[in-house]
Amino acid sequence: MILRADRKRAATLRDVSQAAGVSTATVSKFLNGIQRFTAEVEARIAQAVDELGYSLNPMARGMITGLSGNVGIVVLDIRNPHFTSLIKGASRVASGAGLNLIIADAAESTLPELRVLQSLTRRVDGLIVSARLPAPVIDALLASGTPVVFYGRPSAYAGSHSVGCDNVDAGLRLGRHLRELGHRRICYLGFSGARWSHDRARGLAQAFEGTDTRLRIVDAAAPSTEEAERLAATLLQSPRKDDAIVAYNDLMALGLLLQARALGVRVPQQLSVAGFDNIAYGRLASPALTSVDMMGEATGELAMRRLIGVIEGRAADMGDGPLASQVVARESTAPRRSG
Repeated sequence: MILRADRKRAATLRDVSQAAGVSTATVSKFLNGIQRFTAEVEARIAQAVDELGYSLNPMARGMITGLSGNVGIVVLDIRNPHFTSLIKGASRVASGAGLNLIIADAAESTLPELRVLQSLTRRVDGLIVSARLPAPVIDALLASGTPVVFYGRPSAYAGSHSVGCDNVDAGLRLGRHLRELGHRRICYLGFSGARWSHDRARGLAQAFEGTDTRLRIVDAAAPSTEEAERLAATLLQSPRKDDAIVAYNDLMALGLLLQARALGVRVPQQLSVAGFDNIAYGRLASPALTSVDMMGEATGELAMRRLIGVIEGRAADMGDGPLASQVVARESTAPRRSG
């Protein structure tokens, strides 16, 4: 009598490489998020993985490497779609590498962040965190020895890695857009709690150098839609009429658009409004919001690739050049009307 095993042999990396018609090294680099290949090659690998039911074994890998197979990302406000895009990009790479992604929300606060990070460092092999966390929090994180990659702006810490767009350049690009539309009375609704805000304001100012532009800066207590709505009446009904208002982020810009409609201020006929981040909801607003795409999803993806490289000791092979932001012009900005 012959007994036949009902359970199939687990697929191996070699099985996947043979089915996809590529080397095992190519499969490994793709699945671990180390290197991208042509769309055709990646599609063949993905199909082979799916058909063979191949999966990385985090427990086995941990026994060999001493790593947990967990990585973490700390976002400043999970309600902000910019940060959910960041998570989406990071999650895609982590999943391809067979890593578990732990997400923590700092909720734009200062006190809980240190406790959040201290808890995470005991559970993960590396972290992706915002470069604008308070210095004591970052110091404690670096002192723990946990591999880290920052997002949002270049890191001031020697030897650390960062991913993101140049915020000065982003402000400059948006400023040039408004300058070309003829606007010369600009209000910047910023958030001084973020160093990114100062950089964006600096870029705006640079865009209008050599002109008779008036740039006034109003500081918000929080980078939220609710805070922008609270300040909107003062901004929109000010005797110092503005040609354009630029908000620190799209959430604030959307709050301004909402209140402008309620107060009878026509955008963009009477006032242009713009923001930063290019969140998905911006194009659904009425009018659709002009914004600077700060490459949230691409930032998350690249940050995770770099974190994996740091964990695996390949940090020397990675550069830290900024991603290129771009202005996405929509209906909320238009040429200045005389009078």
